[in-house]
Amino acid sequence: MSSTMVIRQPQPVMEVQGSKEWGSEICDCCQDVPECCFAFWCFPCFACVTARNYGECLCLPLLEAFSGCIPAVTMSMRASMRQRYSIEGTMCKDCVCSTFCTPCVWCQMSREMKRRNIQIVLVGAKYR
Repeated sequence: MSSTMVIRQPQPVMEVQGSKEWGSEICDCCQDVPECCFAFWCFPCFACVTARNYGECLCLPLLEAFSGCIPAVTMSMRASMRQRYSIEGTMCKDCVCSTFCTPCVWCQMSREMKRRNIQIVLVGAKYR
């Protein structure tokens, strides 16, 4: 009888000590002009890519076509991101921003993910 032992090595983890504020404002599109242009010219594609990068289903933003006057997917993604990154805010502000500035909210969320996604590089690590 043979048995297999699986060993999982600990992975390096870096916790972002960010502020409790968004890294950019809603209308800070000049911080990432190519991203803003992508969102302007092909918003459904941009929203789907951003949702996928966040870890959600690629097609989730397309469900917004079936919602009423309040974009529920955009609002819930923004609230989820606030909770994940410990950003202060209210559901009321999420609702207002999502309803009246939908493309700008998606651009802000994409910028925030880029800002908070710090790559970890191991220097001088030895592999056996």
